[in-house]
Amino acid sequence: MQLDHAECKVLITDLAFSDTIRDALKLCSVKPLTIDYDDPEFPQTGDPLGEIDYEVFLTRGDPDFSWLMPTDEWDAISVNYTSGTTGDPKGVVYHHRGASLLAQSSILTTSLAKHCVYLWTLPMFHCNGWCFPWAIAAVSGTQVCLREVRADAIWAALKQHDVTLLCGAPVVMSTILATDPSERPELPSSVDFFTAAAPPPERVLADMRDAGFNVTHLYGLTEVYGPAVVNDWHQRWNDLPGPEQAKLKARQGVRYHGLECLDVLDPNTMSPVPRDGETLGEVMFRGNVVMKGYLKNKVANEESFSGGWFHSGDLAVIHPDGYIQLKDRSKDIIISGGENISSIDIEEVIHKYSDVVTVAVVAMPDEKWGETPCAFVELDPNSQASEADIEDWCRKHLAGFKVPRHFVFEVIPKTSTGKVQKFALRQRAKDMMNSQ
Repeated sequence: MQLDHAECKVLITDLAFSDTIRDALKLCSVKPLTIDYDDPEFPQTGDPLGEIDYEVFLTRGDPDFSWLMPTDEWDAISVNYTSGTTGDPKGVVYHHRGASLLAQSSILTTSLAKHCVYLWTLPMFHCNGWCFPWAIAAVSGTQVCLREVRADAIWAALKQHDVTLLCGAPVVMSTILATDPSERPELPSSVDFFTAAAPPPERVLADMRDAGFNVTHLYGLTEVYGPAVVNDWHQRWNDLPGPEQAKLKARQGVRYHGLECLDVLDPNTMSPVPRDGETLGEVMFRGNVVMKGYLKNKVANEESFSGGWFHSGDLAVIHPDGYIQLKDRSKDIIISGGENISSIDIEEVIHKYSDVVTVAVVAMPDEKWGETPCAFVELDPNSQASEADIEDWCRKHLAGFKVPRHFVFEVIPKTSTGKVQKFALRQRAKDMMNSQ
């Protein structure tokens, strides 16, 4: 587990999670100094695990202690574990130079103004909060924290604090939009929302715009300090019809200022793929905002950095204007009857159905075709849509061989950062096939 792998010496834990942490400490070999935090604004019922209170601990510090600076920019600043969408989280070692450059790049990319107000709907443990804790501090901004990411709490904070921006996975947008329009406070001005992971569906983009948000699509990985690619929006695109804008919004975009190299390469030849928006390759990164490496994982490091580039594992095309667009994870491509099928292409179509909240498409083993698409669909609780409705929708908008052979309607499992746990769904699809 992570505590053992990182050789944890000190563990600061919130009382809200004391039961979980107590169980975790029983399983691990290390015995860290445990410091409990009891939130004075929202007191919790959990029992302390140690004998040291966080606020009391801070008072014991020496105000005259000389700050220990890094001896080298390459020194490690933190270890961040990947979200575990593959079921195998790795310890990603960040260095001071990368953290500093990504924070500065975030200021440029998101046009952070002095004294901006940032609302935390993104977990701070996720890529160090995409390095926004440092970026917001650098521009003397205000950081508004939420105890829980709930629609009522988000809307109340937006109004009370005149929030200028927030970040999060698409599930946060769904949470925001779940509030009835009649119950939403009127926002004094447009709020910037930066999202990563799956491209926002056209319907969600339109609803967010109507609710007072300007959505920008980002892309990155824990290994590159969070987002390092942005869909920089061209002003002329504003004059295009909604569907055309949605297509452009679905592109991941161009590199951050602090990232030296971003390209889509053939992983076998390590040559750039044609800039035609059609030829598939792997997204690769090189530069100062790439991790130092995986902690104590030589094999993964050798694989990930082969050929002098960091291999993301994401398959994409690159358009003539240099904007990249993800098509799938290499492990998520479905090979059916010799044809490569992008799960993202199918997900985009299903997501456009009005009642769909979340969708994930994975490969299901098939005796005849090798694999066929299996769609896990999470519908709005008030939806009356049937499997036949969703299948008909797919047949109208997809080539026949891409239409899922199986639909499963249920709440889709996600990681703590809101990402779909596709490894769990692939196993579910496999088990379903074996039980037939």
